[in-house]
This record gives sequence, structure tokens and C-alpha cells, in this order.
Amino acid sequence: MRIEANLILFFWAFSIFSCLCFSVSSVNFGYRFHSSAIKAEQVQLPRKSSGTNKLYKTKYFTQILDHFNFNPKSYQKFQHRYLINDTYWGGPKKNSPIFVYTGNEGDIEWFAQNTGFMFDIAPHFQALLVFIEHRFYGKSIPFGGDKDVAYSNASTLGYLTSTQALADYATLIIDLKKNLTAVDAPVVVVGGSYGGMLASWFRLKYPHVAIGALASSAPILNFENITSPYSFNNIITQDFRSESENCYKVIKGSWKKIEDTGKQSGGLELLRKSFRICKNFIDVDVLESWLETAFAYTAMTDYPTPSNFLNPMPAYPVKQMCKAIDDPKSGNDTFAKLYGAASVYYNYSGTATCFNLAYSPDPHGLDMWSWQACTEMIMPTSGSNKESIFPENQWNYSRRAAGCKAFYGVHPRPNWITTEFGGHDIYRVLKRYGSNMIFFNGLRDPWSGGGVLKNISKTIVAIVAEQGAHHVDLRFATKDDPKWLRDVRQMEINIISDWISQYYHDLAHQS
Repeated sequence: MRIEANLILFFWAFSIFSCLCFSVSSVNFGYRFHSSAIKAEQVQLPRKSSGTNKLYKTKYFTQILDHFNFNPKSYQKFQHRYLINDTYWGGPKKNSPIFVYTGNEGDIEWFAQNTGFMFDIAPHFQALLVFIEHRFYGKSIPFGGDKDVAYSNASTLGYLTSTQALADYATLIIDLKKNLTAVDAPVVVVGGSYGGMLASWFRLKYPHVAIGALASSAPILNFENITSPYSFNNIITQDFRSESENCYKVIKGSWKKIEDTGKQSGGLELLRKSFRICKNFIDVDVLESWLETAFAYTAMTDYPTPSNFLNPMPAYPVKQMCKAIDDPKSGNDTFAKLYGAASVYYNYSGTATCFNLAYSPDPHGLDMWSWQACTEMIMPTSGSNKESIFPENQWNYSRRAAGCKAFYGVHPRPNWITTEFGGHDIYRVLKRYGSNMIFFNGLRDPWSGGGVLKNISKTIVAIVAEQGAHHVDLRFATKDDPKWLRDVRQMEINIISDWISQYYHDLAHQS
């Protein structure tokens, strides 16, 4: 059974996309963040006279369950969490801007703590920062906040959709601006991965609420025969192959060796010892998925500086994985080479004594991405051709649909996203009616194959970084950031400044 990669994030997330390997009835619903040691980066803002301010304050908004129907059940309410920081806000009298992060498929605090770009630019813009959690994730759980009820079956999970989430954001933003007496303050939405998809769709669906959108690593074209199902794994392959041909060949040739070893007498025990797997469980398919996850997520987060977003990892982790594989000290021991590479992702801190394949913790509440991947987020990404670093595999929609039906009792709607938001002929279509959108993509990110990679118009701009990884532009700036990354962020700041200036100009003339 091969991994089938989706968004969450996603990578997840996107996040975003979008996402751990989640299998039911021989079907993987997609990647979500996989780690036994995930820690979000903790950062504090500079001191002000009143003392040290944390990143945000937590607030709740009474949200409606169903924005699109008027039956009695639609009027049920739930507590919708959002985070707010007004440290640098110029206030409503100045109509200072509001930057809103459109939450991904997980706990909003995790995303806030890893979206440093917004905190970094808030002083320049005198901006209010708001991070809104996605319904059914984190603490924004309908049906009284009871996950056992909310997650129980399709009748309750049916309210978990991207369109409902966008309507949540619009409702909350409008109410917040009224409460702050900041009705005329311009709003810019920001998101990465699945959150980036939501940011771009929000600008298209609610242009009266947001004047612009920064959509980072947002694979809005990864649907319905627009993007090849081989694109995702082809980019991962190229990431590793560009570092070392030997590294690529070792990984590519390892899968058969693992499978052949597992069939031999004592082979599973040999695999367990070779990869330091805990004694409670060992399985060839799960071991392969564990390795594939490490390679895929390392390619996604091949950042130029050390990171702690998924797991603690060094700068340029793909390079470090290939160094481990190419290390002459491991001789011809393929398993030792793979173990060294996997440790870059799973154990760079050196604290793990063994790896538990039977336990996949979910510290950031990402489980319900499997529902979204079974309904509207049908993103074909599992294809692997002969050149792929992974074994050959064809995208199989029927297998996905059968698994979703067996597990959730629902049939996917693979055409819904392009029906609701578009995607086909997007360069022609958006040129006619869209505006004020930035699409950032790093070409080392596997999700970039489903992203917008060229300018659509003067106001719908694609920023492409050859060495960029998954929403690297949204990370906190560091002194070690390469010049190309600093340039990307400055371009984004300049474009957003133009949007806001134009808004103020129009507002003054309107008055």
C-alpha cells in the first residue's frame, strides 16, 4: 500500500496541507503532519512599556452552524476561536489595516506561532493581526464542543466544508470590525497551504470583506485533471536527485530490498533492528509509509534555516539526508543509510531511542482532514512513474471512493471545488474578474505543481522561488535568511502596501 499525498495540508495542512498517512480499507486519504515530537515554535514580541506581550490573546465568537440553509438545525451555535494581537495597531481612527490569517486544518495556535511574517510586518503597517480557527479543528468544535458528537457521523461532519469555513471567516470579520468601530479598515487575508487556498478563495468570494489575499503554497489547481497526479512525487524525486544521484538511486532501490527482507525468515526482526523500531510492532507496509513520509515532508520543508515546524530539523534537510545516505561509513548497508536519512526528520535532536510505528499522535488536532479528503478535497497526488524515487503507482480514484464510502458512508465529489471556486483556464478566467492576489510558490515544494506559477494580471501576481519550500515566506525572518527569501518578502510587502494605498485613495475620493 503506497502513500497517497493530499493537502494540510496541507499540507497539510497545506496545511495546507494540509496530513499523516491515514488508511482505511486499503486507502490512504492523504498526508497530514506526521511526528512523534512535533513542537510549534514559541516566539514573543519585543517589549513595550507595559511589559512583555505574548503573540496573541484568545477570543471566541458565537458562530452559526450552517450559513446556507434556514432549517431549525442551521441556527445552532458554536464557540469559534480566534487569536488577536493589537500591539502595533494604529486603531480605527486611522483606518489602520487588519491582517487576517485564514486558518488551516488544525489548531490555530500552531499556525499562528509559525506564521512569523505577519508579526514581522505588523509594525510597518500598524496592523491588527487576527488568526481565525477553521471549524471542526482545535477548539472550534460545533455541537457543544463535544468531538465525540461532532465527529460521530456524516450527519454532523457534513457541516465541515471549505465554503462553511469561508462564511465563518466573513461573518467573524464583519462583526469584529463593527465591534472595533473599524468598519472602514482594510482587510488583507493571508494563508499558507490549505489556508492559502482559503485565502485566495476568500478574496474571490468575499471581495467586499478583503481587499487582497496573500496565498502561499496554495495548490488551487491540484484538482480534476488540471495537475498531473505524478507532479507531487516527481518534485520530491527531483529535490533528492538534484542533491545526489547516488542518494536518489539508494532510496529508489530500497523499497524492493525492504519488501524482500520482510518476506524472509527473521526478516522483520532485521528490519526492526536496522531502523530502531520499538519492539511492540513492525510491518513492512507501515515501515515503508514511515520512510516515505520522512522523505515527502522533508522535501516540503526544505527550509534554508533550521526549523521546528513539523519536527526539529537542520537547514536544508534534504541535503542532510543525502549526506547521511552518501556517507562512506555506512558502506553498502542500505538500511543503515536509510536509517541515517530518516533520523534527520524523525530524530535530529537525538532524543529518540526507538520509533513507534504503532502510535501516531495528533498533537495539533488534524484528524478531520480525512473527512475533507473524502468529500471535496480530492487532490490526485499519489502517482509515481518509472523515474520516481517511490515505487511505481497510479492514482486510483475508485479505491479512494470505496474507502470513503466504507469509512464515512459518503461518496466524494471530485468536481465540486472547481465548480465552486474555478480552476480550469484560471489564467484566462481570473484575468477577467479577479484582482489583488499574491500566489507564492517555492519550486522545491511538492505542492508547487498545483500552484499558480505565472502572473495572471497586473494585480494577480505569482512569485516563484526556485529554492523555496512550503510557505517558507510566511516563516519568522532570521538573520540567516538567504537574499532571495528576503527579496520575496519585500516584494510581498510592497504589493500589499500598494493595495492599502489604493484603498485609502479610493476611500478618500468616495468620502
